[in-house]
Amino acid sequence: QVQLVESGGGLVQAGGSLRLSCAVSGSIFNFATMGWYRQAPGKRREWVATITSSGSRAYVDSVKGRFTISSDNAKNTIDLEMNSLKPEDTGVYYCTVAGTGGPTRWGQGTQVTVSS
Repeated sequence: QVQLVESGGGLVQAGGSLRLSCAVSGSIFNFATMGWYRQAPGKRREWVATITSSGSRAYVDSVKGRFTISSDNAKNTIDLEMNSLKPEDTGVYYCTVAGTGGPTRWGQGTQVTVSS
């Protein structure tokens, strides 16, 4: 059974920084793709960032240069460093993992609120 638990969400002022962490119960060595999504009230869930097992990273245009996704094999975590936060970054953030030929697994989400 794979379980993902996000942490690090909270309230932050615009321009501030926040670091999210996702603890994975299974070894992240077993997953080809790891990433983060977010969902604001009244909006569809939006892809934010992806990191692959080969170390390749990709981001949605709106967060490029501000967010950094990383994975730590020793700690079995997937992190999202968020800098220069804007009110439009507000939402529930979810981490995901997907193995080769397997389904995408989702965490429970953590709330991020950016005030003006």
